[in-house]
Amino acid sequence: MRRANPITRGVLFLMGDERRQRITIPVFAILLSLIASSVVLLILGKNPMEAFVSLLRGSGILPKEAYAAKKSMLTDFLSLLNAWTPMLFASLSVAVAMRAGLFNIGVSGQMLCAGFIATVTVGYAENLPAVVAKPLVVIIGLVAGALVASIIGFLKQKWNINEVVSAIMLNYIIRYVVSFFVKATINNPSTRQSWPVTASSRLSLMDTELGGLKMDIPLGIILAVAAVILVQFLFTKMKLGFELRAIGGNPVAARYAGVNVGRNTVLVMAISGALAGLAGVTYYLGYFGSIQPDVLISTGFDAIAVCILGNSNPIGIIFSSLLISVIDKGSTYLQSSIGVRQEIGALITGLILLFSACGAFISYLVNRGRQHEEDARKLLSGAGGKEAKA
Repeated sequence: MRRANPITRGVLFLMGDERRQRITIPVFAILLSLIASSVVLLILGKNPMEAFVSLLRGSGILPKEAYAAKKSMLTDFLSLLNAWTPMLFASLSVAVAMRAGLFNIGVSGQMLCAGFIATVTVGYAENLPAVVAKPLVVIIGLVAGALVASIIGFLKQKWNINEVVSAIMLNYIIRYVVSFFVKATINNPSTRQSWPVTASSRLSLMDTELGGLKMDIPLGIILAVAAVILVQFLFTKMKLGFELRAIGGNPVAARYAGVNVGRNTVLVMAISGALAGLAGVTYYLGYFGSIQPDVLISTGFDAIAVCILGNSNPIGIIFSSLLISVIDKGSTYLQSSIGVRQEIGALITGLILLFSACGAFISYLVNRGRQHEEDARKLLSGAGGKEAKA
């Protein structure tokens, strides 16, 4: 058996052991996606480095060559944080469910339900001061999302109905019920969306003048960072986090070990739904400010791949969700600066998510290559020992 060539050995060394691969494999997947994106850009006759720099400039990571009145790199960066907040909440929602081996594909529906209920109960209450309205929006979104997701958990533990099926069905139900009420009661004829919520209930301070600049200040980002810390604490320090991991690994063994699988299934879906509800209110009453009928936003679905890219780890999700948000926000400037259609940004995002979904396969190839290398080393050392004896 021949040993691997130096390039293969170098790749295996860089990938490291299984613990290190939690970081190296997602980074490797991102590099592969950027290489694939570069090939697409070269086919279009564009400079890949110029395109990637434009994405960073459009999202406020790097300064643009010129800015409109009362705009700067800071205003672009705050707008990025505003868009990033719902994605971070949604990705955490998926990660919590995955911890228990559940697949919450209903995040977008839970976001819409929470956003709609918060909009019709608090969003149009003009007499409520901001110090009352904003916390109410957060609480209502949290509770609404938790209740919807708890239905999925209850169906799973009571009748063993697959959570993917029930979540997809609830997505459709929520989408069409909300669309009916939006069109019938709060539809703005000029935009064909719901009327914008009041400034006192909105979780983003829009067009706020500060230091001669007009900026959108996302209040929800504080909650999102707190949610990351709490979820990390749940996973690593709490008994519930250990029980969820046991259920995700082997629910039968967890049940024999004394873990209440049924109760924890409902509980973990409730926590996941609560985070999805927070994603909903920070989107519909924060970043976007209204509800578009007949549409389930892609954030809840993109969050699944973002969670996988971050290895379902809250700290990893911070970076993976930020990366996707940077590309999404920067794609508009990409089109205006170098003449590349905005859809190319979506293509780059899709490639990153595609390669991230192949993380398990990349890990398999790396471990198989390492095993072949180890077998070859043992074989060569054994042959050398026999020759020495001869």
